[in-house]
Amino acid sequence: MTTPPADGFDAGTLDGAFDVVTMGRIGVDVYPLQTGVSLADVETFGKFLGGSPTNVAVAASRLGRRTAVVSRTGQDPFGEYCRRALTDFGVDDRWVTPVPGLPTPVTFCEIFPPDDFPLYFYRQPTAPDLQIRAAELDLTALRAARVLWVTGTGLCEEPSREATLAALAARAAPRDTVATVLDLDWRPMFWSDGPRAARPVYRAALEHATVAVGNLEECEVATGVRDPAACADALLDGGVELAVVKLGPDGVLAAHRDGTRVRVPPRPVDVLNGLGAGDAFGGSLCHGLLAGWDVERTVHRANAAGALVASRLACSTAMPTTGELDDFFGAAQTARSAGTPTG
Repeated sequence: MTTPPADGFDAGTLDGAFDVVTMGRIGVDVYPLQTGVSLADVETFGKFLGGSPTNVAVAASRLGRRTAVVSRTGQDPFGEYCRRALTDFGVDDRWVTPVPGLPTPVTFCEIFPPDDFPLYFYRQPTAPDLQIRAAELDLTALRAARVLWVTGTGLCEEPSREATLAALAARAAPRDTVATVLDLDWRPMFWSDGPRAARPVYRAALEHATVAVGNLEECEVATGVRDPAACADALLDGGVELAVVKLGPDGVLAAHRDGTRVRVPPRPVDVLNGLGAGDAFGGSLCHGLLAGWDVERTVHRANAAGALVASRLACSTAMPTTGELDDFFGAAQTARSAGTPTG
């Protein structure tokens, strides 16, 4: 939302632009401090900053990038907590504004490692982050951001849908930016009309994106095909330059319009909570794109960031630093030298 710029920020020049601006969900994640236990029996919880695009901004900030979030909260203590937490993580909160009359979303999860993490979203009657309006966007800053990251959830209803498409369209003209990323982020509970209604909306968004990221189910919703290679081809045909198809225990497939195609195996870890892995992947993906790395290195590092977070309890507070990723790769190299499988 439009507010006076911070000292030293000129959105009209890339030198003053943000490295990464994300747009969409924000809220409070409430995680049980006991694993393998139903919420009905959990006695202690932890409170964390949440929302997928918000976590991506945190993840990129932890890797040294200048980041900001475009979103809305309730005008309540949880909203105040979200804005304060963003600042504590080094993420600019100038475009996170309150909506009177709507509560800040709260999300609960259950933790049943290694692969069962049910989510319970409390976003009624609607979420403030779905009240982002196109007329309120700082399009100058969004055009200047080196990476813009938007999500499929932002497309699920108005006025957020119009705002998300407006942000993407603002990036359409050629300019010296790095990437416009659409995280497919399919959440069926947010779409009242199901996948068939969502597909044309995704297609409209893909026309303005340069990178698409999603797991196999999300890619199928966006493209109508299920095979990983076919999904990647369909996303490239939809207009992006880089398609990233996350395959869970089978790793990641990345395909570039220039013909580059890499398959990265999973990084083996003891999974504690897999919910933040995709957001860590996203933050590291942005970092690699900004650094100018090739596709293989970018995806390898992003995969490692996701694995590290999957081995930790929370999402936002679990995002790794560059040093932690370097240590993780060093440990993997040592394991390879000793003959231990590392993936």
